[in-house]
Amino acid sequence: MSTLYGMEIYYKNEFLQFTGSFKERGARNTLLLLPPESKQAGVISASLGNHSQGISYHGSLLNIPVTVVMPSVAPIMKIQKCRSFGANVVVHGLNMKEAKYRAMELAKEKGITYVNGYDHPHIIAGQGTVGLEIVEQVPDVDAVLVPVGGGGLLAGIAVAIKHLKPNVLIYGVETFKCASMLEAMNRNEPVGIDIRSTLADGLAVATVGYNAFFTAKPVTDKIITVKEEWLARAILRLVEQQKFVVEGAGAVGVAAIMAGLVPELANKKVVCVLTGGNIDTTLLGRVLDRGLAAENRYVKFKVTISDRPGGLSELCRHIASIGVSIKDILQERAWMFGDIFSVEVKVVCETRGADHVEQLREIICSNYKEYFFTEFNEEKKKAAAAAALIAANSTEASASKR
Repeated sequence: MSTLYGMEIYYKNEFLQFTGSFKERGARNTLLLLPPESKQAGVISASLGNHSQGISYHGSLLNIPVTVVMPSVAPIMKIQKCRSFGANVVVHGLNMKEAKYRAMELAKEKGITYVNGYDHPHIIAGQGTVGLEIVEQVPDVDAVLVPVGGGGLLAGIAVAIKHLKPNVLIYGVETFKCASMLEAMNRNEPVGIDIRSTLADGLAVATVGYNAFFTAKPVTDKIITVKEEWLARAILRLVEQQKFVVEGAGAVGVAAIMAGLVPELANKKVVCVLTGGNIDTTLLGRVLDRGLAAENRYVKFKVTISDRPGGLSELCRHIASIGVSIKDILQERAWMFGDIFSVEVKVVCETRGADHVEQLREIICSNYKEYFFTEFNEEKKKAAAAAALIAANSTEASASKR
């Protein structure tokens, strides 16, 4: 990754925590600082999963009763994990906003402490220990890319690092499908936005925390948003190159680098915080397929061929002749118009990348009259432009050093 993108990249592997995310830090810090009577009564919180797991696990270690409210969109794996740690799990609402309101209602009804998973001061302080460790482990770090959901991690890391090393750049990264921090920065206060379904489910927070926002704002240099295609590609890249299984929320920093959104960091030491690895097992396969398609390693096309004996085998020979592997094939006869002796074939192939796709296109074009390829053409152009910009900045920086 460092060689490919022209910067010295480090990973802060928070997905290797016991519950699979950084959320344990703030959860344990908050539970430890509760007054004795609150520890005895217990706490309640709302979360899509990672905070719920962290507070459930450490609640069990500290013998503090924990109730977590999780929206119905929370991954099943995360719900089951919380229950396995002994927490009382309440599944309520379609999103985090509804789950949070229900948790606050239950806190009043039962007289227990409500813990905001990203805005409680003790939560933010606990997350800030990530920043302390980054400075300790990479003393000459130039920039840190921090995933942003509710903003607690960004606030904690930014305060810790800027206090110790004011010149380090702190970038918050979020998905464009839930850019609540960017909207808050533009409006100069937290505002609610509509949440859309995203691969980065852990970042799907409609309104960033007030404490988190006003803490992070003066010490954050930039907020970046990434598209879903780049999230899928980042997850795929981490699996293939690093053998890391990271969820979408944890991969946004890598996605920002791959998408060419931080060209100014060429030749610098950059830390990506890989915040969590709790991706739903059933989702992982689909995400990897999406990443392969975005990188043109999966390509789909349809072509009209002869429906006479040998027509399909001839198509397969053409495809195999250039080393392309067929993953799926479907013939369509009933909805064909025109020649009754023709059939439309839909093919999904595995290739080595964009150049291999061009070879496939050429051989199909030279042998068939009617065909259509489905690709991520727009993303491919942007990726090429981004790579060229990074390369240019890298060359310029090297020349100036000489």
